[in-house]
Amino acid sequence: MKTSKFKKICVITGTRAEFGLLKNLIHELIKSKKIEIKLIATGSHLSKKYGLTLDEIKKEKIKVEKKINLNLKKDNSEGLSSSIALGLIKFVSLLKKLSPDSILVVGDRFEIFTVALAATLCRIPICHIHGGELTEALLDDVFRHSITKMSHFHFAATQTYRKRIIQLGENPARVFNVGGLGVDSIRSYNFLTKSEIEKRLNFKFLKKNILVTFHPETLNKEGTKKNFTSLLNALKKLKNTNIIFTMPNHDLDSSIIHTLILKFVKKKKDAYFFKSLGQKVYYSCCKHMDCMVGNSSSGLLEMPSFKKYSINLGDRQKGRIKAASVIDCKFNSNEIFTKINYALNEKNQSKIQSVKNPYGYGGASKKIASTLERIKFEKIINKKFYDII
Repeated sequence: MKTSKFKKICVITGTRAEFGLLKNLIHELIKSKKIEIKLIATGSHLSKKYGLTLDEIKKEKIKVEKKINLNLKKDNSEGLSSSIALGLIKFVSLLKKLSPDSILVVGDRFEIFTVALAATLCRIPICHIHGGELTEALLDDVFRHSITKMSHFHFAATQTYRKRIIQLGENPARVFNVGGLGVDSIRSYNFLTKSEIEKRLNFKFLKKNILVTFHPETLNKEGTKKNFTSLLNALKKLKNTNIIFTMPNHDLDSSIIHTLILKFVKKKKDAYFFKSLGQKVYYSCCKHMDCMVGNSSSGLLEMPSFKKYSINLGDRQKGRIKAASVIDCKFNSNEIFTKINYALNEKNQSKIQSVKNPYGYGGASKKIASTLERIKFEKIINKKFYDII
């Protein structure tokens, strides 16, 4: 049992993907002789609809200090507003009780914005990972930059993102370029073989196999159904091809995508849907499937490490740094079909075997843990805006 001499840091996780990024860092912090962590689970981890991914945390034998249920029932503006309001009340109460030296958060989602705002109101320093990035078609952009302004220490995935955080007025001495956490996660697994995946998911690999990860463009009020239908129309034309769909995030209009996936899978042979694959199975699929199609950040941050193409649809990831293996595509079924076939062509796949992942080669977790051990959280709440001269 760690004593009061340790820095107490609350680590917040709200989604399966985000926990996958944090997992190795959490293990590093647990081993630390200078830090005591309290893991708080919230968001879709506690939702049956999204696969109750709290089980993923349990598999890692990591203690969850507290579960904060945000009542994620509706994916409209009223529903998300209600979750934010509920979360703010609950997180303020919890942080007052735990009284940590700092909280540690990743990314850009509304759940993370909520806890960052709660920490600000409680005058608790914030450490933020994966700031400075852009996703121009999403509300996440607003949440991410807002979290940056509320935060006191920053861990960026690239030098470009570090510069953008500084451009937002943050002190360069508190902004660290550590690389992407996703690369760390990939390196931590012994992947399943094809036969192990087949047994786990109850399907057989075909000549071609693709992974589909698609989420709403949350600033596009009317486009979700139309855009996703254009993808489904392209997928209908594929022959002798397995299609594995993953669950969309709990975003505005995500239920539209969920409903369309279920209808598609019911009608099309060799199409499968999984609420949550779990990170090991997910990354094993990335390794053995022929390409990824959709608009998930995973297609940009992690898929390049597998030397596989990712077809990046629409503007959800617009503004993010991309490897040469990322193929941008508009929401046009004919164009999507053409680019999927390009990505599935073995000759074209050989062109990206030397591709470099712009988010690094691993080590981010150790860098962040080491930095957290040496920084001081006392007397840093009152920040000064850093002007670029």
